[in-house]
Amino acid sequence: MLRLINGYWATGVLGAAASHRVFTHLAQGARDAAQVAGRAGISERGAQTLLDGLVSVGLVRVEAGVYRNTAEAATYLVEDSAVSLSAFAKLKLAHMGALTDLPQVVAAGGPITDAVVEVADNPHWQELVKAIAPQSVPAARLATTVLGIEQAGPITILDVGGGSGIYSAVWLAANAQARAVQLDWQPINAIARRLMDERGLGDRFTCIDGDFHTTDFGSGGYDLAVYSHIAHQEGPQANTEVFTRLRRALKPGGALLVCDYVVDDDRTGPGFPLIFASEMLLKSHQGSTWRAQDYRDWLTKAGFTDITLHSAPPATLVVAR
Repeated sequence: MLRLINGYWATGVLGAAASHRVFTHLAQGARDAAQVAGRAGISERGAQTLLDGLVSVGLVRVEAGVYRNTAEAATYLVEDSAVSLSAFAKLKLAHMGALTDLPQVVAAGGPITDAVVEVADNPHWQELVKAIAPQSVPAARLATTVLGIEQAGPITILDVGGGSGIYSAVWLAANAQARAVQLDWQPINAIARRLMDERGLGDRFTCIDGDFHTTDFGSGGYDLAVYSHIAHQEGPQANTEVFTRLRRALKPGGALLVCDYVVDDDRTGPGFPLIFASEMLLKSHQGSTWRAQDYRDWLTKAGFTDITLHSAPPATLVVAR
């Protein structure tokens, strides 16, 4: 019970450790608080406190006075890897204060200030799109296999609300004949174009600047469409409408991939999607984490007939044809 009540300590320790590159210093050979402090340019007392906290939450282990990253920390919190969540940990530390509004938000049934996720030029997006991109790498790689992208030949992909362009990056790298089009707000597309150029994929990646609620997707132009981590920001009517337009945008036999945090039909799990609904209550007017049956119903109404779900913890891949 005390761990739950004081759960913000874990966010604080993790965010502070990421800010001072503690996991990277350990990966590069720092062995104790003194060495972490020297490399990070922080106090030894502060370094020891962070290491103690990281041991407490299971991200660092200590053996004979030597501190090392656990396997999870080594994979997800050391900087400069494709799946590093270090930047996201720092970002969430800055978001902690917003939770103090949750009692009032629950009473009101939605945001009591501007709905963060619905503002196109909100600086929130400038920070978030890069920080969350690594979360989608495992799901995008799994989808590469599920959809057979490597062997698909010269396909054209539409990524709606693509953010950093991470799905396009993974899929274009897997298939040298594929091309991708991303539809997103102009400031976000600018980030995606830069990141794709850095990966050497910019010549097969183009952008449409616009709001996906109102921008035309066209008709029969794409072999594959992706709608990743957008549905939780939208309500049932909006998701059904977007799925209907995406169905129309696909070529005969084309597929739509939806990736999101999906809850069980009886709302007993999984744990992360269930609690993530609080984030949407804070930041959106209609969003939530939706049930598997909700996705089936919306996609069926949109005209899809073959709908399958694939586990990609903590998310789920929904493939519709």
